[in-house]
Amino acid sequence: MFAALGVRSFALPLRVVELGGDKVAVGLIFSVGTVTAAGLSLPAGFLADRFGKRTLLLVSITIGGLAQVGLGVAQSVPLLLLWQGLAGVGIAGAQAALMSSLVDVVPAGTVGRALGWLTLAFQVGLLTGPALAGISLHWLTLGMALEISAALFGLALLLTLGIRAAPGREVGWNLIAPLREIAGRRAFAVAAVGMLGATVLWGTLQAYLPVYGKEQLRLSPEQIGYLIALQAVANGLARIPGGRIVDRLPRRGLLVAIGLSVYAVAIAVLPHLEGFWATTLLLTLSVPILATVYIALSVLFSNLSTAETRGVAMGLYGMVLYLGLGFGPAIFGTIMERSGYLAGFTACAAAGLLLAGLTAVLRSSRVRLPRPAAAA
Repeated sequence: MFAALGVRSFALPLRVVELGGDKVAVGLIFSVGTVTAAGLSLPAGFLADRFGKRTLLLVSITIGGLAQVGLGVAQSVPLLLLWQGLAGVGIAGAQAALMSSLVDVVPAGTVGRALGWLTLAFQVGLLTGPALAGISLHWLTLGMALEISAALFGLALLLTLGIRAAPGREVGWNLIAPLREIAGRRAFAVAAVGMLGATVLWGTLQAYLPVYGKEQLRLSPEQIGYLIALQAVANGLARIPGGRIVDRLPRRGLLVAIGLSVYAVAIAVLPHLEGFWATTLLLTLSVPILATVYIALSVLFSNLSTAETRGVAMGLYGMVLYLGLGFGPAIFGTIMERSGYLAGFTACAAAGLLLAGLTAVLRSSRVRLPRPAAAA
């Protein structure tokens, strides 16, 4: 499934351009999927608690496969928007079900490492998907590559059938009570603002990196695929040691604030570089820092929940994550279209630094409070 998502991330911006869309259209395509996922993540997490994670995962994978085929056969940008919206539905359910299932079965002191392994699997998918898709473009069109990659969702569906089904919990239909309990914890503001900063930076870069590579760096489709794949390798290799670091830290808010600041500076430097190797070096050196930040944020959100509210907590995680992934490309893509990549990436970096500073302020305020809560 993660490899199929990697193919989508690589091929979809190029598919938009192929069908006559501009940078704003690329941003809208990503925003439709991510905003849909953001809007449905919280309800999806609640349904995972109510009916069981495996059931939600099966439904979400099926929806994702159908959307992948639709993105391949669509012959206009408006149709891509519709299918991308459906893809967002599948992503919302899969995110909440996978993360809450994992946190349920691992000891509290190893959550960081467990999430590191899960996100490593995601990064392996982002590595193999774009690389294979880039190579396949010697023989296939972008649409055909998307259609064929839908078979990976079928494989994920078969593997999910082997997971032991666990019954849902008797949590009723009251979503407000668990939501109020989680959002009322003092660590929630640190986690939410930090997640917004991380996703605005990451979402903007990933949405425009293929098009930026083609238009600004003059890279071939194969080179763009390799660039994304090498970044994914660095991202994946950082996940396990990053998880160990996070598990050993009693408070993670400072790590989040510093990591966001460093990655924002890297985004600001990006449009000043030229060529494949300089860009690849910058991204592969900076992405492990953001990878560790994401693991820290995942642990923060999981610590906000109990066993009965874990799906809701992971739904909140997904909601904030996809809001940032959606709004970043939409806002800064407009700047790129009007004023160029330099202005767009610089504005994105400035927003990331602002949110990193706010995270540090919230953490400092929280540290001064006498009552301990979930570690930040």
